[in-house]
Amino acid sequence: MHGLFVTATDTGVGKTVLSAALLAALVAEGESPRAYKPVVTGLEDAEEIAARGPWPADHELLAMACGLTPDEVSPLRFGPAVSPHLAAKLAGVRIDPAQLLAGAYAHEGSGPLIVEGVGGLLTPLADDYSVLDLAVALDLPVAIAARPGLGTINHTLLTLRTARAAGLDVRAVVLTPWSEDASVLERSNRDTLARLGEAPVETLGRVAAPSLPELARAGGPLVRALSLHIPLDARRLA
Repeated sequence: MHGLFVTATDTGVGKTVLSAALLAALVAEGESPRAYKPVVTGLEDAEEIAARGPWPADHELLAMACGLTPDEVSPLRFGPAVSPHLAAKLAGVRIDPAQLLAGAYAHEGSGPLIVEGVGGLLTPLADDYSVLDLAVALDLPVAIAARPGLGTINHTLLTLRTARAAGLDVRAVVLTPWSEDASVLERSNRDTLARLGEAPVETLGRVAAPSLPELARAGGPLVRALSLHIPLDARRLA
């Protein structure tokens, strides 16, 4: 399986916009990527809906970016804005880890697979199964979406430590949204994370609207930085 697992230091950090930008950029460059976000929550939460504004729900944005249907991207969808294991319990269902893995492998194709987690690495998908467990099972390289501002150093270094302790290959930390007029604090955070985290630190600029051209423009440089292109020989074998 070729692709990337996108996680974050927390919820609401920007990992869905990052994932969608990568997908749109890959499509613009002639690839056929696929997206998988195994669980999405908050679809009926008034505050979540208001906070999105003109932006679609996560699975809808990812679907738009790569040409799938929202149901194909996220097979498990819940209304409350809570962690997946609680959302499932409130709905009277059980999330089966084997089902989550099978969903990812069902998305294999000729292009890269972008898997987006839920919240951070230790977010429980089921009572005894976390986002970290899923990432380890899929064995994809990882990108960590992180805020550029105050508090990001601690959150990001903890996430890096957790990922590496589990044996994950962290491809980069991606600070988002990144402004061309980044503050002294934000620039310092970027440099400090690269030094203390011993990881490449990339940036994703602010995406003004949920449009394919805007997403592709923002994601283009990261496709190359994260080595997401499938080599030509591998494409011929797919």
